[in-house]
Amino acid sequence: MRIEIGDWQVRSYRIDDAPSLARHANNRNISRNMRDTFPYPYTLSDAHDWISLVMQQSPEANFAIASADEVIGGIGLMFRDDIHRRSAEIGYWLGEPFWGQGIATAALRAVTDHAFANYDLARLEAFVFEWNPASMRVLEKVGYVLEGNLRRSITKDGQTIDAFLFARVLE
Repeated sequence: MRIEIGDWQVRSYRIDDAPSLARHANNRNISRNMRDTFPYPYTLSDAHDWISLVMQQSPEANFAIASADEVIGGIGLMFRDDIHRRSAEIGYWLGEPFWGQGIATAALRAVTDHAFANYDLARLEAFVFEWNPASMRVLEKVGYVLEGNLRRSITKDGQTIDAFLFARVLE
């Protein structure tokens, strides 16, 4: 998969992405807003493991945010099942040097459109940590709506905090 987003792209991961993935993911300011399965420090071995895992997924659900030369972030879907089978969670991160340039917004817009067009989904949702208002603004710019405050629902780094649930539904 490959979607051009201005000077950037959302595309499938490649084996040779590991060094740049590890370099940009190895950042405490990123890991503090991710699930605990996103390691910190983020090593080259972690990058190889992640790329190997996502290259085996079917359907493909995790993508690199990249320049022409390197991976600068990631975006992906976690498909639900059973009665929630037409819903998926979407998550994303971007290397700190690239913050504030509209790249995350463009990537989220592209993958949201791709998900609704290519998978049998009626709903995409994202959970944002209370201390991450920048991510909330990205979601709002792409048409995600705040549906609720999940009080004290996340424990990260020994702190139990609120999560905000944003969703976009296929009308």
